[in-house]
Amino acid sequence: MAERRVTVASKVGLHARPAALLAKAAADQPVTVTIAKDGSEPVDAASVLGLMTLGAMHGDEVVLSADGDGADDALDAIAELIATDHDE
Repeated sequence: MAERRVTVASKVGLHARPAALLAKAAADQPVTVTIAKDGSEPVDAASVLGLMTLGAMHGDEVVLSADGDGADDALDAIAELIATDHDE
């Protein structure tokens, strides 16, 4: 299983617009991407509700995971979104 650790850059964390952008990008990947914070249970990154229940705020580190063909590329794409401040 491939993993990436990334710091949340958006000032509002993974809420509202950043969560919607992330969920859409995750849903468009060829593999299922999960996201977890601080050892919590991972949630489906394609779920806006799941992302918002994580409570990931600006500066928090999250762990992305995926398995299968295209997992590394999928995680790179999702990590780039999380590391970008979408609130500017």
